[in-house]
Amino acid sequence: MSQLVNAKTHAWLKVFAVSARHLSFTRAAEELHVTTGAVSQQIKQLEERLGFKLFRRLPRQLALTEEGRRLADIVEEAYQSVGMEVKRLKSGVMSGVIRLRSVPSFLHKWLMPRLPRLQARFPDIELHVRAEDSSVSLREGDYDLALDLNDGHYPGLSITPLMEEVIFPVCAPSLLKNRPSLRNPEHLAWYPLLHDITAWRGSHDHAEWEHYLNAIEAPQTNVRRGYTFNRNHLTMEAAIAGMGVAIARQTLIRGEIDSGRLITPFSQRVPTGMHYGIVHASGALDDRRVRAVHDWIVEEAQRA
Repeated sequence: MSQLVNAKTHAWLKVFAVSARHLSFTRAAEELHVTTGAVSQQIKQLEERLGFKLFRRLPRQLALTEEGRRLADIVEEAYQSVGMEVKRLKSGVMSGVIRLRSVPSFLHKWLMPRLPRLQARFPDIELHVRAEDSSVSLREGDYDLALDLNDGHYPGLSITPLMEEVIFPVCAPSLLKNRPSLRNPEHLAWYPLLHDITAWRGSHDHAEWEHYLNAIEAPQTNVRRGYTFNRNHLTMEAAIAGMGVAIARQTLIRGEIDSGRLITPFSQRVPTGMHYGIVHASGALDDRRVRAVHDWIVEEAQRA
């Protein structure tokens, strides 16, 4: 079939499609800006090439043969599909599936509220999202883009840094009622603590509290107590419920602070040394659809 439909045959098929639409060589010639004789000659050459007649030449009119009608339907559909795709490409419209994985709390609190904007900008891109912890190894080929929290070291992969994570204590206003004051880290001894045991890849169950208190040079406090959760947003829900004092991530907690559901009992904020970033295989951004989603995430991070 590929030998049958060569470059010249493609040109003849275009003439055939226009002629079949008008059922007139004269009107086809006007649309194609050639002579009627040229149209008639190309149709004859196409018929000889295919080995069957496409038109019945009646007095003062043309009619498609059964073979011509069937071929006209296929050719017209093909040209319409090509035309639509060209228009989509020219207008910058992109379509297809992009596989994205993310650490769950970042997906839940940061990315999900922003996804409607991605959908509005690229309505024909289908995002297949998977929530996976940082402890799940990043394997080349398992995804197109991954949002991760780590120290930026990804052997064999590329990373686009987005933002550094900063942490600080939070609690519900109700937690402070009928309790001793909570004005400095020493007062934590009187309060239950809440822990996210998946703070970053390789962290231990109480890593956030230990990192925070060491960074502000607080007096020794037993932080290996209290409730533990394996998702940051679950830890924040426990804090909102008044169960204890939790370590919040600045990137993920703005809504709860702005609404007053959580407060910051003391003001020191500490960088974790960990960054959110977009991880991808080398060459992944050569796909314009992957590049579009990647650049949109970067744009959202800059806005944030």
